Amino acid sequence: MHSRDKGKSKSTKPAKKIPSWAPYKEKEVEKLVIKFAKAGNTTSEIGMVLRDAYGINSVKVLTGKKVNQILEENGLVKKIPEDLLNLIRKMVDVKAHFDKNRQDMTSKRGLQLTQSKIMRLIKYYKRSKRLEADWKFNPDRLKMYLE
Repeated sequence: MHSRDKGKSKSTKPAKKIPSWAPYKEKEVEKLVIKFAKAGNTTSEIGMVLRDAYGINSVKVLTGKKVNQILEENGLVKKIPEDLLNLIRKMVDVKAHFDKNRQDMTSKRGLQLTQSKIMRLIKYYKRSKRLEADWKFNPDRLKMYLE
């Protein structure tokens, strides 16, 4: 389930070569990423806008860098990583549901699973120095992280 191995079909990503029909050059793509980040978009939203509106299917193929790397170089990276924020948002929603429906044990289990995913992700980000070593997660003050 959590292995780095591919699925049964052993699928791989396509070759990493810049297509001849690519509409934008490296610097233009970086400027677009910075523009959308300054507008308040998350990295996944930036990727979707570039794919859908600009025809850029892979920022990494064109620039040699991921969207997050471009944002780090320009000092636009958020304090808390996007995937961690999404899990915290999910926990807020599940907790609100569970507070209203105390008899719903399925949501209690979902709350426990979400919290353990958050803890596992925090441990990873501390190890990779994306979060400070003394950063603490407090489940009682969830809304504070979303501001």
